[in-house]
Amino acid sequence: MIRTRPRILALAGALAAATTVAACGSDSAAPDGDAGPPRPGGTLRYGLSQAPTCSDPAQAGTNQTLYVARQIVDSLTDQDPATGELKPWLARSWEAGPDAKVFTFHLTDGVTFSDGTPLTADSVRNTFDSIVRLGSAKAPLASSYLTSYVGTTAVDRLTVRVEFGKPNAQFLQASSTAQLGILADVTTAKPAEQRCLGDNIGSGPFTYAAYRQDAAVTLAKRTGYHWGSAVFAHRGEAYLDKIEFTVVPESGVRTGGLASRQLDAISDALPQDAPQIEAAGGRVLSTANPGVPFGLQPNVTRGPLRDAAVRQALLPAIDRRQLVDTVLGPQFEPATSALAGSTPGYTDLSARLPYDPAKARAILDQAGWTPGADGIRTKNGERLSFSVLFSQVFAGNQAILELVQQQLRQVGVELKLDLVSVAETTARQNSKDFDTAYFNTTRADGDILRTSFGLDGRNLNARGPIPALDDALGGQLSTVDPATRNGLIRTAQEQVLDAGLFVPTVELSQAIGAAGDTRDLKFEASARLQFFDTWLSGR
Repeated sequence: MIRTRPRILALAGALAAATTVAACGSDSAAPDGDAGPPRPGGTLRYGLSQAPTCSDPAQAGTNQTLYVARQIVDSLTDQDPATGELKPWLARSWEAGPDAKVFTFHLTDGVTFSDGTPLTADSVRNTFDSIVRLGSAKAPLASSYLTSYVGTTAVDRLTVRVEFGKPNAQFLQASSTAQLGILADVTTAKPAEQRCLGDNIGSGPFTYAAYRQDAAVTLAKRTGYHWGSAVFAHRGEAYLDKIEFTVVPESGVRTGGLASRQLDAISDALPQDAPQIEAAGGRVLSTANPGVPFGLQPNVTRGPLRDAAVRQALLPAIDRRQLVDTVLGPQFEPATSALAGSTPGYTDLSARLPYDPAKARAILDQAGWTPGADGIRTKNGERLSFSVLFSQVFAGNQAILELVQQQLRQVGVELKLDLVSVAETTARQNSKDFDTAYFNTTRADGDILRTSFGLDGRNLNARGPIPALDDALGGQLSTVDPATRNGLIRTAQEQVLDAGLFVPTVELSQAIGAAGDTRDLKFEASARLQFFDTWLSGR
């Protein structure tokens, strides 16, 4: 099994924090030796573990959706997965104001969208304005990256100035994400629902050729593409002629399809799948996701989770190492903070997260929650019982939560599993209709804490002000000094745990099964796949 782990390096450039990012998952050297130089052509058949939720990169949230949508859109910048440094893409250069409120980008000339229209400063303005119109309900990540957005000005045809009402130090890194990828006017003029139907027009190396919701997507190579990111390994067009994505929810069926050569690569290759993949000449590529790890985010306005002592008791009640060893495998790690270990500004808070069921029981005892006849605690007639809202965005979610359910019961807590679709999960999160929500959020910047926990973010906790947390989340937007910013992100992580706003479980890793002749299938900085450099050696 090939495993790529994070490497710790400094993030160069103004407004960038010292960072740890996921290493690039290149795998040119196949088990059967050197295949020679990359060769163009062929169709790569990819098995998704879940259907894409929307074809629009701005509204994309799940990894499976972004594997598809990332390929049709370019961003102003790109983030090098090996160093964290921002590199030119649609913008050949940029400047940031000293107060982190004004950012100026100089666009590459000669870029066109797949409908033939040119990329201009107006395209950038219309893209960002459309994201603001979509709002947090439809585009929660994209809109959070544009917090305090004042507007975008086309200084001239190829110069664009983006302005914010308050400092927004995270914006440069956000400009490298798929969610802020630049789209043609014909797409940005459409309402949210129509942007999900598979006819989005971007300037990326692939285009949508066919899109069947919940079933399959076909991407075709963009002829004439020559403005790829400085992170890409080659210039010119992509090597692959087409990518055919098929939704295959069952892990065993995906693995069987790869082993029998009906598929060339698959998502969510579980540990038990590795021997079959390797026996067929393939391998498993893995990399750790930066951002918020998987965990339970409680709604602090409902049921027993109103009690801060209950939320604190949940932290030592969970055996995170058992979750990894029992359900997942060696490419995964227990969560040790409110950020994953490959995230800029991550602080190891594992000392605050030991498995200590005796401590959990003591906290609950002191708070007046006493065991009932069936072992579940009660207080003033209220049962210590709540549900967890989740979807199968990751194949291991249900098994993880079933084990968490057993662990919590040992300390007198009843956890009820509420498995719903991705769409229902999003809708209920937006309306705060849940007791706890189980999720992760991927981003290679510590500002993702503000997106998940900030009062100006999604605030899934439905919490009120917490001055120390709010000051840290707001302060990290205002500083251009990496050390100062990382210190504030550390404080935010500590405050999230101290207030019981998040119960971390495991860090997500992408585990991709690849056939022996699938070459240079790579992860970008946010652990999503990049197919531009991918090629097939056997066809």
